[in-house]
Amino acid sequence: MSLRYDESGTGLPVVLIHGFPLCRRMWRPQVQALSKTGCRVICPDLPGFGQSPPKPGVVSMDAYADAVMDLLDRLGIDRAVVGGMSMGGYVLLNMAERYPQRLAAALYIVTRAAADDPAGKVRRVELADQVRGGNRSVVPDVFEKLLFAPATLKKQPELVKEVRAWMDAASPEGVAAGLLAMRSRRDYLELLPELAVPALVIGAAQDLAVPASHAEALAAGLPDAELHILPNAGHMANLEQADSFNQIVLAFLQRRKLL
Repeated sequence: MSLRYDESGTGLPVVLIHGFPLCRRMWRPQVQALSKTGCRVICPDLPGFGQSPPKPGVVSMDAYADAVMDLLDRLGIDRAVVGGMSMGGYVLLNMAERYPQRLAAALYIVTRAAADDPAGKVRRVELADQVRGGNRSVVPDVFEKLLFAPATLKKQPELVKEVRAWMDAASPEGVAAGLLAMRSRRDYLELLPELAVPALVIGAAQDLAVPASHAEALAAGLPDAELHILPNAGHMANLEQADSFNQIVLAFLQRRKLL
Protein backbone atom coordinates (compact mmCIF):
# COMPACT_ATOMS: atom_id res chain seq x y z
CA MET A 1 0.00 0.00 0.00
CA SER A 2 1.13 3.57 -0.58
CA LEU A 3 2.33 5.37 2.53
CA ARG A 4 2.17 9.13 2.92
CA TYR A 5 5.63 10.52 3.55
CA ASP A 6 7.80 13.63 3.66
CA GLU A 7 11.16 13.87 1.94
CA SER A 8 13.86 16.51 2.38
CA GLY A 9 17.47 16.91 1.29
CA THR A 10 19.79 14.91 -0.94
CA GLY A 11 22.53 12.38 -0.29
CA LEU A 12 22.55 9.48 2.18
CA PRO A 13 19.03 8.03 2.44
CA VAL A 14 17.80 8.12 6.05
CA VAL A 15 14.36 6.70 6.82
CA LEU A 16 12.77 7.57 10.18
CA ILE A 17 9.84 5.48 11.45
CA HIS A 18 7.60 7.04 14.08
CA GLY A 19 6.35 5.48 17.30
CA PHE A 20 2.86 4.62 18.52
CA PRO A 21 0.40 6.35 18.29
CA LEU A 22 2.27 9.16 16.58
CA CYS A 23 3.05 10.25 13.02
CA ARG A 24 5.85 11.45 10.78
CA ARG A 25 5.66 15.00 12.12
CA MET A 26 7.57 13.90 15.23
CA TRP A 27 10.82 13.96 13.23
CA ARG A 28 10.78 17.68 12.41
CA PRO A 29 14.06 18.57 14.26
CA GLN A 30 15.84 15.60 12.70
CA VAL A 31 14.66 16.47 9.20
CA GLN A 32 16.01 19.98 9.60
CA ALA A 33 19.39 18.86 10.95
CA LEU A 34 20.04 15.85 8.73
CA SER A 35 18.86 17.37 5.46
CA LYS A 36 21.45 20.14 5.93
CA THR A 37 24.32 17.68 6.33
CA GLY A 38 24.14 15.49 3.25
CA CYS A 39 21.12 13.31 4.01
CA ARG A 40 17.98 12.53 2.06
CA VAL A 41 15.52 12.22 4.94
CA ILE A 42 12.34 10.22 4.37
CA CYS A 43 9.64 10.09 7.05
CA PRO A 44 6.62 7.88 6.35
CA ASP A 45 3.36 7.56 8.22
CA LEU A 46 2.74 3.90 9.02
CA PRO A 47 -0.66 2.49 7.94
CA GLY A 48 -3.45 4.00 10.03
CA PHE A 49 -1.35 6.81 11.44
CA GLY A 50 -0.92 10.40 10.31
CA GLN A 51 -2.17 10.62 6.74
CA SER A 52 -1.65 6.99 5.71
CA PRO A 53 -4.88 5.00 5.39
CA PRO A 54 -5.40 1.95 7.62
CA LYS A 55 -4.44 -1.42 6.20
CA PRO A 56 -7.39 -3.83 5.90
CA GLY A 57 -7.37 -7.01 7.94
CA VAL A 58 -4.92 -8.14 10.59
CA VAL A 59 -1.78 -5.99 10.75
CA SER A 60 1.63 -7.28 11.82
CA MET A 61 5.17 -6.00 12.14
CA ASP A 62 5.84 -7.86 8.89
CA ALA A 63 3.16 -5.74 7.21
CA TYR A 64 4.58 -2.49 8.57
CA ALA A 65 8.12 -3.47 7.52
CA ASP A 66 6.93 -4.51 4.06
CA ALA A 67 5.11 -1.19 3.63
CA VAL A 68 8.33 0.70 4.38
CA MET A 69 10.27 -1.52 2.00
CA ASP A 70 7.69 -0.95 -0.71
CA LEU A 71 8.19 2.79 -0.23
CA LEU A 72 11.97 2.41 -0.61
CA ASP A 73 11.42 0.41 -3.79
CA ARG A 74 9.08 3.06 -5.11
CA LEU A 75 11.71 5.73 -4.41
CA GLY A 76 14.48 3.67 -6.03
CA ILE A 77 16.50 3.32 -2.82
CA ASP A 78 18.54 0.12 -2.50
CA ARG A 79 20.07 0.75 0.94
CA ALA A 80 19.26 3.26 3.65
CA VAL A 81 20.00 4.15 7.23
CA VAL A 82 16.76 3.34 9.04
CA GLY A 83 15.76 4.69 12.43
CA GLY A 84 12.79 3.53 14.46
CA MET A 85 11.36 5.05 17.64
CA SER A 86 9.51 2.76 20.08
CA MET A 87 7.03 0.86 17.86
CA GLY A 88 9.10 2.06 14.92
CA GLY A 89 11.98 0.22 16.56
CA TYR A 90 9.94 -2.99 16.51
CA VAL A 91 9.45 -2.45 12.78
CA LEU A 92 13.19 -1.85 12.43
CA LEU A 93 14.05 -5.09 14.23
CA ASN A 94 11.79 -6.89 11.77
CA MET A 95 13.57 -5.21 8.87
CA ALA A 96 17.00 -6.04 10.28
CA GLU A 97 15.99 -9.70 10.47
CA ARG A 98 14.27 -9.96 7.09
CA TYR A 99 15.98 -7.30 4.96
CA PRO A 100 19.51 -6.79 6.37
CA GLN A 101 20.95 -6.19 2.91
CA ARG A 102 18.76 -3.09 2.59
CA LEU A 103 20.07 -1.43 5.78
CA ALA A 104 23.27 0.62 5.78
CA ALA A 105 22.81 1.17 9.53
CA ALA A 106 20.07 0.91 12.16
CA LEU A 107 19.09 3.58 14.68
CA TYR A 108 17.16 2.03 17.59
CA ILE A 109 15.49 4.86 19.50
CA VAL A 110 13.81 4.39 22.91
CA THR A 111 12.76 0.87 21.98
CA ARG A 112 13.19 -2.68 23.21
CA ALA A 113 14.02 -6.12 21.84
CA ALA A 114 11.82 -8.05 24.28
CA ALA A 115 8.21 -8.89 23.49
CA ASP A 116 5.40 -7.91 25.85
CA ASP A 117 5.01 -9.97 29.00
CA PRO A 118 1.62 -11.72 29.51
CA ALA A 119 0.14 -8.79 31.43
CA GLY A 120 1.30 -6.36 28.76
CA LYS A 121 -0.33 -8.46 26.04
CA VAL A 122 -3.62 -8.49 27.92
CA ARG A 123 -3.44 -4.72 28.34
CA ARG A 124 -2.88 -4.22 24.60
CA VAL A 125 -5.99 -6.24 23.79
CA GLU A 126 -8.06 -4.36 26.39
CA LEU A 127 -7.02 -1.01 24.92
CA ALA A 128 -7.73 -2.20 21.37
CA ASP A 129 -11.20 -3.34 22.43
CA GLN A 130 -11.90 0.03 24.04
CA VAL A 131 -10.77 1.89 20.92
CA ARG A 132 -12.92 -0.32 18.69
CA GLY A 133 -15.80 0.27 21.08
CA GLY A 134 -15.67 4.01 20.40
CA ASN A 135 -13.34 5.32 23.13
CA ARG A 136 -10.98 7.37 20.95
CA SER A 137 -9.31 9.13 23.87
CA VAL A 138 -8.27 6.12 25.96
CA VAL A 139 -4.90 5.62 24.23
CA PRO A 140 -3.90 9.32 24.17
CA ASP A 141 -4.96 9.59 27.82
CA VAL A 142 -2.69 6.66 28.76
CA PHE A 143 0.27 7.56 26.60
CA GLU A 144 0.35 11.27 27.36
CA LYS A 145 1.38 10.36 30.91
CA LEU A 146 4.24 8.16 29.67
CA LEU A 147 5.81 10.16 26.88
CA PHE A 148 7.63 13.02 28.59
CA ALA A 149 10.19 13.66 31.28
CA PRO A 150 8.76 15.64 34.24
CA ALA A 151 10.74 18.75 33.30
CA THR A 152 9.33 18.67 29.78
CA LEU A 153 5.77 18.65 31.08
CA LYS A 154 6.52 21.83 33.03
CA LYS A 155 8.81 23.68 30.62
CA GLN A 156 7.43 22.71 27.19
CA PRO A 157 3.62 22.66 27.47
CA GLU A 158 3.19 23.56 23.80
CA LEU A 159 5.20 20.49 22.78
CA VAL A 160 3.04 18.31 25.02
CA LYS A 161 -0.09 19.82 23.47
CA GLU A 162 1.20 19.26 19.93
CA VAL A 163 2.07 15.60 20.53
CA ARG A 164 -1.34 15.04 22.13
CA ALA A 165 -2.96 16.41 18.97
CA TRP A 166 -1.05 13.88 16.85
CA MET A 167 -2.31 11.04 19.02
CA ASP A 168 -5.87 12.32 18.93
CA ALA A 169 -5.75 12.44 15.13
CA ALA A 170 -4.71 8.80 14.65
CA SER A 171 -7.47 6.67 13.15
CA PRO A 172 -9.17 4.24 15.56
CA GLU A 173 -8.60 1.44 13.06
CA GLY A 174 -4.90 2.21 12.91
CA VAL A 175 -4.55 2.52 16.69
CA ALA A 176 -6.32 -0.79 17.36
CA ALA A 177 -4.32 -2.55 14.66
CA GLY A 178 -1.08 -1.14 16.04
CA LEU A 179 -1.87 -2.34 19.54
CA LEU A 180 -2.52 -5.87 18.33
CA ALA A 181 0.56 -5.86 16.08
CA MET A 182 2.70 -4.89 19.07
CA ARG A 183 1.04 -7.55 21.18
CA SER A 184 1.94 -10.24 18.62
CA ARG A 185 5.45 -9.07 17.78
CA ARG A 186 8.43 -11.39 17.99
CA ASP A 187 10.80 -11.43 20.95
CA TYR A 188 14.22 -10.55 19.53
CA LEU A 189 16.42 -10.89 22.60
CA GLU A 190 17.92 -14.23 21.56
CA LEU A 191 18.12 -13.23 17.89
CA LEU A 192 20.04 -9.99 18.48
CA PRO A 193 23.53 -11.52 17.93
CA GLU A 194 22.47 -12.42 14.38
CA LEU A 195 21.49 -8.83 13.49
CA ALA A 196 24.84 -7.68 12.15
CA VAL A 197 23.73 -4.29 10.82
CA PRO A 198 25.83 -1.44 12.35
CA ALA A 199 23.62 0.05 15.04
CA LEU A 200 23.15 3.09 17.22
CA VAL A 201 20.96 2.58 20.29
CA ILE A 202 19.58 5.69 22.00
CA GLY A 203 17.77 5.46 25.32
CA ALA A 204 16.47 8.07 27.74
CA ALA A 205 17.16 8.13 31.46
CA GLN A 206 13.67 9.46 32.31
CA ASP A 207 11.71 7.27 29.90
CA LEU A 208 8.58 5.94 31.62
CA ALA A 209 7.40 3.93 28.59
CA VAL A 210 10.64 2.08 27.75
CA PRO A 211 13.14 2.34 30.62
CA ALA A 212 16.79 2.84 29.68
CA SER A 213 17.59 -0.70 30.81
CA HIS A 214 15.96 -1.93 27.60
CA ALA A 215 18.32 0.21 25.51
CA GLU A 216 21.24 -1.25 27.45
CA ALA A 217 20.02 -4.81 26.83
CA LEU A 218 19.49 -4.10 23.15
CA ALA A 219 22.95 -2.64 22.68
CA ALA A 220 24.56 -5.46 24.65
CA GLY A 221 22.88 -8.11 22.52
CA LEU A 222 23.67 -6.65 19.11
CA PRO A 223 27.07 -7.57 17.62
CA ASP A 224 27.95 -4.06 16.41
CA ALA A 225 26.22 -1.36 18.43
CA GLU A 226 26.94 1.95 20.12
CA LEU A 227 24.85 3.02 23.11
CA HIS A 228 23.89 6.53 24.24
CA ILE A 229 21.52 7.37 27.10
CA LEU A 230 20.17 10.92 27.10
CA PRO A 231 20.10 12.00 30.77
CA ASN A 232 17.32 14.60 30.75
CA ALA A 233 14.87 13.10 28.28
CA GLY A 234 11.76 10.96 28.38
CA HIS A 235 10.20 8.79 25.69
CA MET A 236 10.02 11.70 23.21
CA ALA A 237 13.79 12.11 23.45
CA ASN A 238 14.23 13.30 19.86
CA LEU A 239 11.95 16.27 20.59
CA GLU A 240 12.74 16.90 24.25
CA GLN A 241 16.52 17.02 23.70
CA ALA A 242 16.63 17.61 19.96
CA ASP A 243 20.08 19.20 19.72
CA SER A 244 21.81 16.51 21.77
CA PHE A 245 19.91 13.81 19.93
CA ASN A 246 20.89 15.18 16.51
CA GLN A 247 24.55 15.47 17.52
CA ILE A 248 24.60 11.82 18.60
CA VAL A 249 23.09 10.64 15.32
CA LEU A 250 25.34 12.78 13.12
CA ALA A 251 28.47 11.73 15.02
CA PHE A 252 27.53 8.06 14.60
CA LEU A 253 26.99 8.46 10.85
CA GLN A 254 30.34 10.21 10.53
CA ARG A 255 32.20 7.59 12.59
CA ARG A 256 30.73 4.87 10.42
CA LYS A 257 31.84 6.81 7.32
CA LEU A 258 28.31 7.05 6.00
CA LEU A 259 28.51 10.83 5.84
